[in-house]
Amino acid sequence: MDRVIAAKVYIRICELGSLSAAARALNMSRPMVSRYLEQMEHWAGERLLHRSSRKLTLTPTGERVLQQTRALNEVAESITAQNQQDLPSGTLRVACSQFGARYYIVPFLSDFLSDYPDLRVELHVSSQAVNMIEERIDLAIRITNDLDPNIIARRLGECDSMLYASPAYIEKRGMPRSPVELEHHNCLQYSYFLRNIWQMVDEQGEPLNVEVGGNFSANDSVVLMDAVADGVGIAMLPVEDAKSRFERGDLVKVLEDYPPRSMGIYGIYRSRSYLPAALRLFLAALAKRLAK
Repeated sequence: MDRVIAAKVYIRICELGSLSAAARALNMSRPMVSRYLEQMEHWAGERLLHRSSRKLTLTPTGERVLQQTRALNEVAESITAQNQQDLPSGTLRVACSQFGARYYIVPFLSDFLSDYPDLRVELHVSSQAVNMIEERIDLAIRITNDLDPNIIARRLGECDSMLYASPAYIEKRGMPRSPVELEHHNCLQYSYFLRNIWQMVDEQGEPLNVEVGGNFSANDSVVLMDAVADGVGIAMLPVEDAKSRFERGDLVKVLEDYPPRSMGIYGIYRSRSYLPAALRLFLAALAKRLAK
């Protein structure tokens, strides 16, 4: 049982003179208050209270333990108050891809760092998976539909993608009318996703895995988009990333009735049992932004 809670219960029993009064004050059941008292006596190794039909009186050990529990309670309350007052400080190390940095992290940093001026964010931009322990990374942002179940992670949002090609490529090779026709096209791959398989959705909203092939792959979505715009082939690109080039006419959408499955945006961290205040606040702020 929690010794701090037990200490609070014991103090209230002594102050109010009965277990029933302490139970009412603490909004607990009387049996629960009784169990906390029994546990306090077990820890002390002696009886703490003399019980009579009319009142409770403290034993000599009970008097000493009351002083100790009051001191413990003061420390616990001061720690809680200090944590509530103090703003997080120090350095928060975050790892993500170039796309994640540009569209997820950087856009909300100004407001976040204004709210927590003593906090410093160090952004590690890479498309490769990082060793969080060796590189002292506090948080890694990953976009995937195939997250290892053993990884400690929080789902923060979704990333929508679409198939794109350049007008020149479509003029030369033709517009595919169904996912089956993709086998006749040069389909460019993002290196860290499932190779040669595009996870799509059919016209009824059911999952559809499409086998594709192509002569170019890259580990960065911006590089992949450049290749698509230059007419190399068709690629699956994040809608947010391709938006400006699509609006300029550099890219056209392919198979709009068969969109790729949305992928989860995950925040990955090292420990489930201990989440520093800076990391907890950063995750909450990022999740709020991605929900918009």
